[in-house]
Amino acid sequence: MARSGLPGRPGVPSVSDDWLDTVAGAAAAACQAPVDLLGEYLALLAGAAINGRRPDPWELDAVRELGRRAAAQGVSARRAVDLYLSAAWRLWRQLPVVSRSADPEKVRAAAEAVLRVLDDAIGVLVDGHQSERRDMIRSEEALRREFVDDLLRGDADVSGMVERAEPFGIDLGKSHHVALAARRDGRGAIDRAATVLERVVVDRFGDRDVLVATKDGRVVVVVPARPPAAAGSSAASADIGALIHGELSRLRGGQRWQVAAGRAFPGVYGVAKSYEECRESLAFAERLGLASDVVHARDLLVYRVLARDQAAIVDLVRDVLGPLDQVRGGAGVLLDTLQGYFDAGDVATEAARRLHVSVRTVTYRLARVAQLTGHSVARPDQRFALQAAVLGARLLEWPGKPLPVEP
Repeated sequence: MARSGLPGRPGVPSVSDDWLDTVAGAAAAACQAPVDLLGEYLALLAGAAINGRRPDPWELDAVRELGRRAAAQGVSARRAVDLYLSAAWRLWRQLPVVSRSADPEKVRAAAEAVLRVLDDAIGVLVDGHQSERRDMIRSEEALRREFVDDLLRGDADVSGMVERAEPFGIDLGKSHHVALAARRDGRGAIDRAATVLERVVVDRFGDRDVLVATKDGRVVVVVPARPPAAAGSSAASADIGALIHGELSRLRGGQRWQVAAGRAFPGVYGVAKSYEECRESLAFAERLGLASDVVHARDLLVYRVLARDQAAIVDLVRDVLGPLDQVRGGAGVLLDTLQGYFDAGDVATEAARRLHVSVRTVTYRLARVAQLTGHSVARPDQRFALQAAVLGARLLEWPGKPLPVEP
């Protein structure tokens, strides 16, 4: 083990003896740690035992750097400390001042000096290790945030994303679901919720092809799609949505959550596509006033289709439902009746029960709609136009808001 700096200094013994190398090698082998992490540490102990010398600041700085090196090499702080302690007691047994001296006072003084250096060295070693670990964690967190952002955005560098995903245990060649959890009040920290969900998701799906992160004040969960033999894609997405909401509901604080579950898609862009479905689903749920704790992207596909061509849906709402504005009090009552009728499966008695009115009132209002719009729920072609227009009206928040003006 090469040494420099200490030999030849006034008051410092020569440490070129082979016995120091033997001690270092034995300690490293016993602790299964790299021998170079000892640096000049044994020379410092020998100098303390023989001459009572305390390390200079720069020598302790060198030990601190060895602690950082240990962390960078993946050596735990405990193993690094074990290495230094093992080296200390092995050196003590072979020190000439101990093995050859008959003076108890001299042995006591040597022991005190060695323990002081040992205390100093262990302190700066652990400090250096912890400092490097903090830097590594911050770097890993930054890389993880950047990877999550690029993954959810759908980075164009496909090969680069595949390579970057490997350290996180994600095979982007497979299909994945995304689920997105948001607080209903939109406030409060979500880090604890993400930590809890990560434990649950790993326990349920394993530690491969899963990812739990936070983004834009929401918790993002990525899990692998189940094989067809186990469950269909819709069942799997429903399962992950219910699982996440169930776990979040158990958290203290009484916070209410809404979870959107996306469908499964393969490939690099599959995660981004499923994530976008979740974002749109939460947006639709808010605009439509959906009370469901778990919303599924597959159930809102019709809204996505309608929303893609706003000009067309504005025309549909204006042309089909616009005449309802002629009634006293506006179109709201008749629009709610249509929505209730469609939600009840076109059963007037069920619609009346949900709307808390009589069946006669429901049938009268539907007849009034047919009279004003020229579209009857009794005719399949006209019923479809009415329901599509009602869906579009909910998306546009009409009649609460005026329809957008054509450019």
